[in-house]
This record gives sequence, C-alpha cells and structure tokens, in this order.
Amino acid sequence: MSAGLVAAVVVAAVLGAFTWSFFEYVIHRWLGHDRRFRGNPFGREHLRHHVEGDYFAPAYKKLVFAALATAALGVPAVVLGGVLGVAGVAGFVGFYAAYEVLHRREHTHAGIGRYGRWARGHHFHHHFVDGRTNHGVTSPLWDLMFGTYRRPAVIPVPPKLCMTWLRDGDTGGIRAEHAGRFVLRDTRR
Repeated sequence: MSAGLVAAVVVAAVLGAFTWSFFEYVIHRWLGHDRRFRGNPFGREHLRHHVEGDYFAPAYKKLVFAALATAALGVPAVVLGGVLGVAGVAGFVGFYAAYEVLHRREHTHAGIGRYGRWARGHHFHHHFVDGRTNHGVTSPLWDLMFGTYRRPAVIPVPPKLCMTWLRDGDTGGIRAEHAGRFVLRDTRR
C-alpha cells in the first residue's frame, strides 16, 4: 500500500470517527431528550438510564445498533468509496464502541487524568444539573457549536444516584479526592 493510500485510509477513518461524534450528539440531544422524538426505543432506554443511573441498555441492543449501522453505511461506502469507504465505516463503528466504553466507565470508575476528570464533570452536569446541556459524552465540540455547552461547577449528586466510585464507604459522603467537584444533593428541601 502506498504512503498516499495509507494517509487517505487514516483520514477516512478519522472522518468516520468525527461523523460518529456528530451522531452521538444528535442521537443524545434529540432522540434522548427532545420530547417530540423521545418515544423511540433509544429515548425510552435513555430515560431509564437517567432515572436509574446505573442502568445501561443491554449489550445485545447495542450490538444490533452497531450491526445495522455497519450494514446501512457499509454497503454504500464500499460501493462508492472502496477501501476508503470501509475505513470511514470502521472509524464510525470503532468510535461508537469507544463511546460505549467511555460512557459506561464514567458511571462505574473514577476518571484517570485530565480528560477522565473532565468527561465525568461534563457528563454528570448533564445528568444532575441540566439535561438540556452537555449532550456530547466524548467531546464538547458539538455542544459548543450548537450552544448547549455549560462549564460544570460543583455538581450536586442525588444520594440515590451517587456512583460507587464517588461515594466514601466509611462516611457515606463524597470521597475526599472528589469533594471539590461533587457534593451530595440535600434532599430535605
């Protein structure tokens, strides 16, 4: 494979990943939160995720989505773009898989590094402060472009939805290392 073709394949894969990031935003914002559209299967699963916190749609549903997206995008991509089309679809589906892993880890593990801490603050601002904002789970790009980005301040977490990684097992409060970014919401009001 020539260096030019390798570069083109890499660009096509990156464009596929970029395209998924847009779909991530659109699906989350409109199919998950817009009352006009959220009666769809994703909207129902997403509402349950917000209400239960640690609920995620079953893996088989996510695999069905990935298979349908691959088939719907793959056939035209191969016909129209050959190897570059395949690379674009691989970037799209690969970044969808990365999104699924990242989203689950945001709920189940403390963030590692600057990005991990940022992602949790961004996402949990969406969950616990304002569900009309911060729809991008992996990136703020589309929130910035569509005016739905809000910089998280200290995030009040409902005690019943507090993630295990966030709660101090001894005190029942927020772990000391997260106390500057999260607080337990006062439920007495």
